[in-house]
Amino acid sequence: MQLPPSDDASPYIIAPAPAAPGLTRAVTGTDQTGAPQTIDVVEERPLTIFLNAQEIVTAMTIGDYPEYLALGFLRNQGMLKDGETVLRVDYDDELETVVVRTDGQTTYEDKLKKKTRTSGCAVGTVFGDMMEGLEGVTLPAARLRTSHLYSLAKVINTTPSLYLTAGAIHGTVLCEGDRPLVYMEDVGRHNAVDKIAGWMLSEGVGPEGKTLYTTGRLTSEMVIKTALMGIPILASRSGFTAWGVEIARQVGLTLIGRLRGRRFVCLAGEERLIRDADPAAVADEDSKHRRKGAET
Repeated sequence: MQLPPSDDASPYIIAPAPAAPGLTRAVTGTDQTGAPQTIDVVEERPLTIFLNAQEIVTAMTIGDYPEYLALGFLRNQGMLKDGETVLRVDYDDELETVVVRTDGQTTYEDKLKKKTRTSGCAVGTVFGDMMEGLEGVTLPAARLRTSHLYSLAKVINTTPSLYLTAGAIHGTVLCEGDRPLVYMEDVGRHNAVDKIAGWMLSEGVGPEGKTLYTTGRLTSEMVIKTALMGIPILASRSGFTAWGVEIARQVGLTLIGRLRGRRFVCLAGEERLIRDADPAAVADEDSKHRRKGAET
């Protein structure tokens, strides 16, 4: 299911579409008093990704932007090499499959045997040699104004989204300066990041000057994916894992977490920050914004 880009009045190139059919389902239950209650819950469905004739993985996803998800997953796993040409991407809704066809040969039998389950909510999977892909990674020079960071957080946190409508989902936003560009959501934070990577690959958008914002925890997987995408700054309203911080420091990535209202913590790459905003002058986060934050 490919959703339309946002309208001209939006700062986004692609924004969430919480009212799009097929993304949520109304389910009736009872509340703590026994009274009937109907709420929207997020759908999830399997998507099997093929690279040429080889089956790579089956991911659980909400089903939007399957082509971007497949491209980004393969790119972040190192299965799409620099210089390799993607000939076409075929999605079959009935078979719930997407096939990425390239001009190269697919020989990843050994790689597929080395799988690591990650801490992603929807049980993310990375392959054992992803860390090897970080060797020699050089992230582009970048500076981030804290005024832009505060502005981004405010816009993103108040954007109509599945996160606000139904919860139980993660969002990832590609940003440049103080503008959010592409906002993807999925049941796993890793899927949302892969959709961003797939969009960048498909549209030929480079990582220079970009910031990646996520609603989820700053885990090793999130840091690795961001670094492999070449994006120099990763920010989140949530917290950190120790290994995520260690890898960020190792590859020179700026890592900002616990970004809520006027507060944030930077645990790596402090030198990229330009502190041009007085935190005391920044409004604290409204309690109704990101009200489902406990689910991240």
